Amino acid sequence: MPRRCHVETSLPRRNDQDKGATASPATAKSGHLASARRTLSLEIDGLRQLADSLDGPFSTAVDRLGDAQGRVIVTGMGKSGHIARKIAATLASTGTPSQYVHPGEASHGDLGMIASGDVILALSWSGETAELFSIISYAKRFAIPLIALTSVSQSALGTAADIALVLPRAQEACPNKLAPTTSTTMQLALGDALAMALLEKKGFSARDFSVFHPGGKLGAMLRHVSEVMHKGDELPLTGPATLMAEVLLIMSQKSLGCAGIVDADGKLIGVITDGDIRRNSADGLLARRADDVMNRAPKTVAPGMLASEAVKLLNEKKITSLFVVESGRPVGLVHIHDFLKAGVV
Repeated sequence: MPRRCHVETSLPRRNDQDKGATASPATAKSGHLASARRTLSLEIDGLRQLADSLDGPFSTAVDRLGDAQGRVIVTGMGKSGHIARKIAATLASTGTPSQYVHPGEASHGDLGMIASGDVILALSWSGETAELFSIISYAKRFAIPLIALTSVSQSALGTAADIALVLPRAQEACPNKLAPTTSTTMQLALGDALAMALLEKKGFSARDFSVFHPGGKLGAMLRHVSEVMHKGDELPLTGPATLMAEVLLIMSQKSLGCAGIVDADGKLIGVITDGDIRRNSADGLLARRADDVMNRAPKTVAPGMLASEAVKLLNEKKITSLFVVESGRPVGLVHIHDFLKAGVV
């Protein structure tokens, strides 16, 4: 039988000296913290340099992006591509229609995603990313505004752009000066700065934001009171002359911990809560009229108030429910349990 040839494929083993050089857990922990602080310090320094370097082109870029008739097309390759995706998502969720286009796919048909009326925001630290060249040429051919986000103003991207946002050449946090760290942090921060400036330029509000972000905890907090409230036959309403015995029955049937007192015009003139009943329980309560017991200045909210604002009011006033009023008339009622079910708190 032919002899088999043995090939050593295992990794080289550490010798005894290597084993003896292993740092203690305490020393290793100290080293990790020092590394983390060094990284954060370098990135913070980069952000300071970026803030100090902002000038006229930034304002021009904000105006150009804000005046776009179409979308903001954000593009970048590698780590810059990951940052570009985040910038596009932030712009889209804060009132500026935006889309990420992969530069590699662009030259294979995805250039068709870029149309007249769009503005291109291209990211490249060196400004020489080859995959961006087809997008640069396309922008020039069809007169589509191009904004560069680069660290080299005289690069291919920097010179081709209509507006160049030049990042400072801050030191990377990577000890080998290779992995994009400080540079990508500055890219992301500048993208956020553009998005926030555009948000303020457009007067984009929390209510506007709720339209684009209906899901999750944030979406729940941005829901309106009208989306959570009880209404119609669910409302515990009665008149001022109603005896408290009947008011208690109404409160028990509706199970919302209160009753609203309305006048002949249907306007809310008072509220009776569980607390009001406890405070008056020793005074022949059942035979008294509702208007003898009610709170004549109850806290109310409008249907358009954000759910998070209503929860804040409940907490501040240490109450559990609020009538929702329009033109003085109760159109709904919200209880703290409704906000709990909706995920607001």
